[in-house]
Amino acid sequence: MMQARTPMMRPRRWLRRCRRAGVLLAASASLASVAAALSGCAIEIPLNPARTPPPAQTPAKPVTPAKPAVAPSFAMLMILVAVMLGGCAVGPDYRRPLLATPAQWSRAGVATPAPPVLPRWWTRLRDPTLDRLVVEAVDGNLDVATASARVREARASYRQAVGALLPTIANTESARLAKGTGVASAAPGRPNLGGPSSVVGSDGTSGLYQAGFDASWELDLFGANRRAVEAAAYGIDASDENLRAVLLTLVGDVASSYVEARGYQARIALARRTATSQDETTKITRNRLAAGTGSAVDLATATGQAAATRAAIPTLETAYAQTVHRLSVLTGRPPSALSALLARPKPIPAPKLPVPAGIPADVLLTRPDVRLAERRYAQSTARIGQAEAALYPSVSLAGNIATSGTKLGDLGRNSSISWSLGPTLTVPIFNGGKLRAAVEIAEAQRDQQFLAYQASVLTALKDVEDALVSLSNEHREAGYSRPRPRPIGRRRACPSRCIDPDRRAFSTC
Repeated sequence: MMQARTPMMRPRRWLRRCRRAGVLLAASASLASVAAALSGCAIEIPLNPARTPPPAQTPAKPVTPAKPAVAPSFAMLMILVAVMLGGCAVGPDYRRPLLATPAQWSRAGVATPAPPVLPRWWTRLRDPTLDRLVVEAVDGNLDVATASARVREARASYRQAVGALLPTIANTESARLAKGTGVASAAPGRPNLGGPSSVVGSDGTSGLYQAGFDASWELDLFGANRRAVEAAAYGIDASDENLRAVLLTLVGDVASSYVEARGYQARIALARRTATSQDETTKITRNRLAAGTGSAVDLATATGQAAATRAAIPTLETAYAQTVHRLSVLTGRPPSALSALLARPKPIPAPKLPVPAGIPADVLLTRPDVRLAERRYAQSTARIGQAEAALYPSVSLAGNIATSGTKLGDLGRNSSISWSLGPTLTVPIFNGGKLRAAVEIAEAQRDQQFLAYQASVLTALKDVEDALVSLSNEHREAGYSRPRPRPIGRRRACPSRCIDPDRRAFSTC
């Protein structure tokens, strides 16, 4: 019976962890309000203090703003400090589940630890052609190429998730020409923050040029972006394990197909030699029958055996051709690409030494398919926190600095520079249960991945047990088929007792 511990974050535990964040955030908001009031700026959500350039008729000497104008920056600093001191990530923290496994295999006798890895295990078969085919398969197999592309995708997704933790800065430039009276409007998407009025020409046209930078930063108060980064990191691990699983399956298929092809070659050669020998036996039996020393039963038996052997050869040749075609496709080439390479028969490869089975717990460490399922389970656990974070308020900072003028030469002058900076607080109030349903979906997906992890462990244990049973029975079969010496007396008496039943029945007729 498999047992697992899947931790879940209780509401009280979350409140204890985030109470400090809420208090500090409220205090910082109060500080921002006081600072804005002292500086003469009206505060609202979103906060948008703007520095308006002086009108054109003011004296040339610029008026230095009062010192309290620095207060909004101080308020922003307080908010950042509150976030750093009290920020928390909601959702369950992943812990590797503990699964119960047998202490030893049922057919392995005493449990012995297996080697942690078997690098280039196919070289134990000592066949240069097989080594070459494995290298070609790793380089040209389409499944491996697909798995490699998924690894690149996972790594790019991780970089994308990390980028969400950082501010974004964009440069915008615009030039507008309008005909009419009044003031030319600002560029689309950018408010007119007190820039200079455009000069209307004699033909009624006016121009306005703007350039600046926009910046925004979403504060990760409840860990939505951090959980996304965590899930993306687990996704990289899962894609790596998927690539290892594909490579392991590919190398195993190449090795087994190659050994199978060599086996068919040996069986075809044996069938041809047997058919040739049986043809000679049939010829001798026919001559004996013509000389009166043989029987028709002997001739019929010899002829039937030779015909049956000849009939089996095309079946073996078909199986050999299909194996070569499968091996060619595994290397990423057309089906008949390896026919010339494998045309010359070679001995069937045999392993140098037996490999210890190890203990069942090794399956959790060495099987890439099991590790893949475990990493996917971890990834789905992290996504629960990402969904839960959407239930709570979010704070983002946004600001821009822009310069505008009626001529390109006016851009960058102090009289035409404007800026804005402020936070935006978003509180989910009513969404029809959509956000809570998203959390339940993430939890259900986590449970599915955990069950898939359990199933992968059971499948891995079954595969090893089946292989051990098959290996044990093949050893027994080989022992029974090995010829044993018999006493001389029994060998002399055998021909008189082992008479062909057909000949004996024919002679009594």
